[in-house]
Formats: sequence, structure tokens, C-alpha cells
Amino acid sequence: MLTARGLGSVMSTVLLMVAGGLAVTPAGAAPPGEVDPETPWRARHWPQTQPWQVNEAAALARPGGGPQPIDPQRYELPDTMTWSDYTKVPGTNWADPAVRGTERNFNGALVLVDFPNQPFVVTQPANSTIYGNPSGVQNLARDDVPAFYRDFLNKPGALNRGHTIHEYWMEDSNGRFGIELSAFGVYQMPAESHEYGIENSMQRGMGCPAGDRCGRDLRTDAQASWIAAVGAEEAASYDFVFFLSAGQDESSTWQEFGQMKFASKDDVSDEFGPPDVALPNWNATRYVDWTSWQASSNIWPNAARGSSLQAESSGMSTYAHEFSHILGVGDNYNNPYGIPARRDYSGPWEMLSRGTFNGPGGPHSRWLIPGTGGSSMGAQHMLRNKLKLGIVDDAAVLKLSRDALAGSGVVVTRVTAREVDPGGRRLAGINVTLDGGDRTAACDPATDPYCDGGGYDNYTLEVVDRMGFDSFTPDSGVLLAKTKNADNAPFIWTVDANPQDIDKVDFVLPDGTPQKMTIGDYRQLSDALFHAGTGSGSEFEYVDTANRLHFYVLDRQRDRDGVLSYQVAVRSLDGAGPSARGVKAHPASARLDRSGWARCTIPVRNTGRGDDVLRVSAPGATLPRTVVAVPGGRTSSVEVYVDRASKVAITIGSESDPAARTTTSCTVRR
Repeated sequence: MLTARGLGSVMSTVLLMVAGGLAVTPAGAAPPGEVDPETPWRARHWPQTQPWQVNEAAALARPGGGPQPIDPQRYELPDTMTWSDYTKVPGTNWADPAVRGTERNFNGALVLVDFPNQPFVVTQPANSTIYGNPSGVQNLARDDVPAFYRDFLNKPGALNRGHTIHEYWMEDSNGRFGIELSAFGVYQMPAESHEYGIENSMQRGMGCPAGDRCGRDLRTDAQASWIAAVGAEEAASYDFVFFLSAGQDESSTWQEFGQMKFASKDDVSDEFGPPDVALPNWNATRYVDWTSWQASSNIWPNAARGSSLQAESSGMSTYAHEFSHILGVGDNYNNPYGIPARRDYSGPWEMLSRGTFNGPGGPHSRWLIPGTGGSSMGAQHMLRNKLKLGIVDDAAVLKLSRDALAGSGVVVTRVTAREVDPGGRRLAGINVTLDGGDRTAACDPATDPYCDGGGYDNYTLEVVDRMGFDSFTPDSGVLLAKTKNADNAPFIWTVDANPQDIDKVDFVLPDGTPQKMTIGDYRQLSDALFHAGTGSGSEFEYVDTANRLHFYVLDRQRDRDGVLSYQVAVRSLDGAGPSARGVKAHPASARLDRSGWARCTIPVRNTGRGDDVLRVSAPGATLPRTVVAVPGGRTSSVEVYVDRASKVAITIGSESDPAARTTTSCTVRR
């Protein structure tokens, strides 16, 4: 078994999961309870829960016979995922290097650099570093390292499980963008590694050993060494550069080898301290007050000037994340430990948020070298960023506006999972423009951690399925978000269908105390997706009263090829459109079955001229769904489950016109 010195049971468990693919019971298998419907934040956005709805959810959730949820939420926290969670996208082989991007194949240079005090970790014996690395690959010759990392990142093989950067971009862009890499180096830098890793922006001027010059620009020195070796003309022929430096990166070590390993900053051992005995063994870091000096001295991955910096522990997703910056999209994440607390922006669903951390083992396995755990298979980009990057066809996105919806009436459509190429036949998502701007009441992020900050330009709706690179997202379902046109973070704000505290343990402190996930932790959004029907553990509708919009998740379907899609709808609260609305329903009867339930199938006809969403209520009965879409002039049906009463009244009404409603009944035959 792979081990890391002194990290204890939490890290050992992570290593077992990543290396061995052991089955682990999903921590999120049981969705958390309902939040108080009187909470003001929630009340602004969801219709008030009625008593019969609460009873219905309880009935649908009961084990054994009787009605069951039509789309139960079974989210899984990233921490418990293993390689067994991976599911291939049907009908594709995006990792094939012979398949090029249809619009552009980017030609990149992978430039490797090491330091006088830090050789490449994969050239050292297994588990020999203070971090317990390398794992799985060791004792490579220095001259073999460039080819090794080029192939690990971009050639399908056993170590990377057949997954590559080229595959990520081909899948994310539905075949439009491909990546090729050529490797150069290794070039030794003129200064020691900590002189590049300790910088004013994160270490706040602290921790530089006497006689050293910290805050050096690694990109500048690495670029100079590369150009000196290959010439300016050769260097200029590449579309972008990935600079890969020897050792760990700070992003993946500051917590694991800081507060997770040491009880306090004064407990940091000499092994994790600086070479200068006059300095303390701890140092400042980005998100919290302290980490071990060694962790603080590592570089932090970043992108600038057509290039990015990574280290050996930077998983493949880090490269995809930084390449997104090279293509012109900014970061969209918070400080999960900031004071005051603020909820994460787009969480595990977006590459430019914490979806970068996705991969087997979750966020606390990102320190492995090579990077085969967390951060090895990041999330796709959300619809807003795909539109900005030009990797989804305009024709595959239904573009609506708030004002136009008031004139047209409700729009009902089917959206296909984002992992599957729409091919011009399927819809990849919906974008609703907020004409005239975001009308949400002002709130203060300093006092309300759930405040989105306002100023949004659109809503987007898309479907996520756990397949391909999204295999390591926590759930499959409907993803709803508010977005801005400019990269002014937060420029994507995921609408959380379960905004209550997820109440899960993040890690165990050195003294054995469980540390819960903070309100700002991105995993709070693991249960954010919307699901169809009632009793799912999630929500099937969302109302933004201020912006006068109502979204519905109506039905879920998976076809014979395994492709997931949802029937969804959106309407304006300010206008139902020109179509006449009407509804008729007929009574039905049923006998009690052996489980003690009677199921009535009620025929419902939309007598109006256009598509409509109908709401069903039946006090004393259980309904698998309470909203259904029926095309104009067509008949559908709704199911009603009764377990006691001999006759139950059922009311069905148009969401577009409250006056268009009818009442019928379900009679139980004994």
C-alpha cells in the first residue's frame, strides 16, 4: 500500500481508494433533510411547500412497495470516488491522438525545469520525499523525464488510465479542439525552488531564507533557458507553453501538509521547516494564516502571457484549467476558508471553479506524484464558458429572453447531457437573457454567505451526466445557473437545489477532531442539481420572483445508447402569451394491490392551443410528479397513488392561466 509519512488514516484511505479502486459507500447516498420552508432566502425562490407535498415526499421515500421517486438524487462526494466511477461517453474515442480537432489542433510545448535543490521527484526512490512521493513511478533517468511527462499527459496508457489532455478538450468541445504536445528540457534553474515558490502575494513577505532572493519569476527564467536551447524561432512556433517544474505545487500541499498534519503552526516539525534555522517552521499561505514552510515554498500553478506553470503534483485537470485561462476565461471560485464565509460560485460542475479538483480520491489526494488522483479528471466547462470559448454551436443552445417569454408564453423543450455531442439534432442547453439587467434585491456577501452579489445577465440551464470527464462530478441531473457576460467573479453562480449545509466531515484534525466542510467549501454544491418529480431529495422547480422567471424540471429519460436528457420548461411570471389555455381531465378508478396501494391513471387533455405546464394537486394522495407538460390539443396522463381513502379529489390547473383548471377524482375499489 502507498503511504505518506505521518498523514494518518485519512491520507491512507485516500491512497487506497486511488491506487486500488476499492468500493466505498457514497457519503452522499442519503440526501439531507428539507430546509425550513420559512427561511427567507429559500422562500424567495421556491413555491411554498404545502402539507400534502411534505406527506407525498415522505411516502415516496419509504422503502418497500408503493410509489417510488421517478428521479431520486444519489449524489456522491468526490472524496469517496474511485476509478470504478468512470463511464465512457457512448460512441466516442476522444483520446485517440489520430483524431484531430475539427476547428483547431493546438500545438503546445511542454518545457521541464528543475532546481539545484529539487530534482524531479519521479527520478527518486519510491515514497522517499517528505510528502511520501513518488508513487507508482520512480528512479527515472533525468533525460527520460520529458518524454515520460509528455506521454503521461497526452498519450493513452496504463498510468493515466487512457485519459489525456487531448481527450479532455475533444470531449469538452465535441471534437472541435485538440491538443498536441512536444517536450523540452530538463533545464536547471539558476536559483533554488523556494526562491520561486515564496512570493509576496501568498506568503506576504514572510519566510525567505537569509541570503536568498525570493519572488523570482519562474516563467521568465524557464522561458530564457528554453529559448537559449532551441532558439527564438522554434519557441515562437508553438501556440502555447506548459512550464512543468520539479516537485510539489502549493495548491495541493498547503492544507494536507499544514493544518491536516500539524495541530498548530508551532507544531510543524523541522522536517517541514526551512533551511534557515532563524525562521519558524511555518509560513503564510493563500487561504488561511499558516501552513508548513515546505508547503508554502512550492509554486502555485498559474497562467499568463500564453503559458502556464505547473508542478509534478499538478493533475491533468490543472493543465486543462490553466489552458482555459490561456484561451481567455478567468477563474470563478472563492476562498473556502475566508472570513466572512461565502458560498462557492460554481463548485464541482465547472473547470474554472473547483471542478479542477475532480478525480478519484477528491481534493485531498491532489498531492500524489504523478497526479493520478484528485485533479486528474476535471469537470467540463459549464454552458456559459462553452459559449465564450466557442466550443458549442449556437444552434445547439435555445436562446430566450425574459421579455420575449412574457410575450410567447411557456417554453417546453428537452435538453441533452452536455457530455454527448448534440450533432445538430439535440439541444445542449438554454440561455435566458435578463433584459434590462438583474432585478434581484441587493444583498451583502459580508453578512449573507449565500448572497450571489447581483449584476447577472443571464440564466443558463444544462444537463450533467456522470460520464466521460464528468464521471467524477457528484451527480447527474439539471444544472441551473445565473451568469454574467464579463469575467467578473462570480460570473457563474450555480443555483443550489439544496442550499442547506451539507453537514459532512471534510477531514480529521491531528487530535482526532472531525472537521466539517465549511459553508464556502465547493462540495457544499455536490447536491445542487435539480431532479424531476417529487420525493427525490432535491427540487423540480425554481422561481426567481424578482427576475420574473419560473423554471421546471419535468421528466427524465435515458435512451437505448445510455444518453441522458431531461424535459424542462421556463416561463415568465409577467405574461402567458397569446395562446388560449384550457384543461380537461377524466376520473379513474383502481383496486388496492398487495402492497396496499391503488394507482389511478388520470387522462389529462390540454384543450388550449400551445404547450402548457399543468400542476396537479390531490390532498390525501401521493403523486410521483406534480407538474407535467402537455402539448396543445393533446392528451397525457398523471398518476395518483391512494392507500386509504375510497375517493380522492384531484385538481389540475394551467400554470399559465390560473382560471384554466378542472377537478376530477380517483376512486379506490375494495
